[in-house]
Amino acid sequence: MVRLVNFTLLVLFFLSSIPSFAQKSATVAGNIYFESEYNPAKNVNVSLYDQEHTLLESQSTSDVGQFRFGGLRRSSYSIRIEAPGYEPYSQDVDVSMVSDKGLTIYLQPIAKKEESTSSKTVSVHELSMPSAARDLVDSGKRKLYQQKDAKSAVPDFQQALSLSPKYYEAETQLAMAQMTLGNRAEAEASFRKALELSNDKYPQAWVGLGAVLLDRGNIPEGEKSIRQGLQLNPNLWLGHYELGRALMLEKQLPDALTSAEQARLLAPSVPIIYRLLSNIHLEQKDYPALLADLETYITLDPDSPAGLRAKQLRDQLQQSTRTQMHPTPASANP
Repeated sequence: MVRLVNFTLLVLFFLSSIPSFAQKSATVAGNIYFESEYNPAKNVNVSLYDQEHTLLESQSTSDVGQFRFGGLRRSSYSIRIEAPGYEPYSQDVDVSMVSDKGLTIYLQPIAKKEESTSSKTVSVHELSMPSAARDLVDSGKRKLYQQKDAKSAVPDFQQALSLSPKYYEAETQLAMAQMTLGNRAEAEASFRKALELSNDKYPQAWVGLGAVLLDRGNIPEGEKSIRQGLQLNPNLWLGHYELGRALMLEKQLPDALTSAEQARLLAPSVPIIYRLLSNIHLEQKDYPALLADLETYITLDPDSPAGLRAKQLRDQLQQSTRTQMHPTPASANP
């Protein structure tokens, strides 16, 4: 067991997971949204088919757009989704090598078939902003989240704010970009400005502020801010993730695990959630669950530097486990 302790520093770098190959059965689960994460697709029919296109099971999504098919054989399946007014959706899912597969699905309306795939629902407040400012925010978000270029995203958000100074969604995205760049003071100022502009009603800004406070070591105030955001939007996966991080820092591991698992249910394909899960499982000395976390991260993000580190740690953990299960016989020499 001594070797397992040596994995602690490596695990802190990782971002991922869902149950692993160690389980006998498999699960296909996920979240469905109408166009964006702000509009969960509740009461939508989801059907599961086997490789021969035989219907195995159908179910309706929950109030937060969740579905889950459990107890499956390790094999390949397909899911099909139909919702009135939206394009039919189908996807092949392979769980032959992993025990769980998490999906995040965005349904697109038939009426918007010819529009760009970047179309999304926006709040009434955002619709009141000038279209040029909204376009700049969309551009900045693509650079920040898809291209992973936070430095290039900052000017877009700043220009949007110059066009519309009360655009608190843009202020929040600017803060997220500053956080990614490690500029915590600038990020905190922007989050607080977004809250001021929104009359303290924008949940993403509360959660973002809480994350900054956690990073600065102010855990009590950080947790308080995150909980305020979740009170305004209980379906905000980032809020549950950050709350789990706060609880882990406070060594409240069972509660931290509950929050992390809720974040996973809301956004099963987001790798960073599994960083939290892996750290919690390491603290709990739950090495099978830790191994599952690493397996899932590798599935979600196999080629990034973090994914390569995950493969390295997984191999070391498996080797250490095998060594303990089958120790080298002691020498017969006295």
